[in-house]
Amino acid sequence: MSTKPDYYTNEVTIPEGVTVKKDNNVITTNGSNGSVQKDFTKMPATIEVESEKITIKSYGNRKSDYALVNTIHSLIRNMIKGSTTGFTYKLKIVFAHFPISVKIKGQEVHIENFFGERSSRVSKIVGKETKVVVQGDDILITGPNIENVSQTAANIESSTKIKNKDSRVFLDGVYIYSKGK
Repeated sequence: MSTKPDYYTNEVTIPEGVTVKKDNNVITTNGSNGSVQKDFTKMPATIEVESEKITIKSYGNRKSDYALVNTIHSLIRNMIKGSTTGFTYKLKIVFAHFPISVKIKGQEVHIENFFGERSSRVSKIVGKETKVVVQGDDILITGPNIENVSQTAANIESSTKIKNKDSRVFLDGVYIYSKGK
């Protein structure tokens, strides 16, 4: 007969060159690529930061508590990866008739001449450390926070969504084709 533990626990080892600080359940990781900060106050779990490891402990022993501990574990791992190596998303500019031009103006990406439209389509760059670079037919989005990088890529992709036309025929747009570190 197996008995359930009173709580679930998981650990994340902190690599060399990364410092992790905890202040009122706000965890900040600093590394060679930058810093990433995330608030864990609404997560029902205890997070303890020691010198070389982070321990995550659930309040209960249900299946959802186990899933929550593993979710926090992967979020912290992504924060450490982002502060050391960073994340890169690549998007491809695709057009058939009207040549699309993409320009970065401040914290916005302007997609001009999409389907011959006179006004440009604007999408927001999320986060101050997220960098967007246009290289020919490619758009490179890099940054230490995976949430900001992926949301910026999704904003650009969804701003070129075509409505009221057959998407199999009208393939113009900007599409994500690569995700990586």
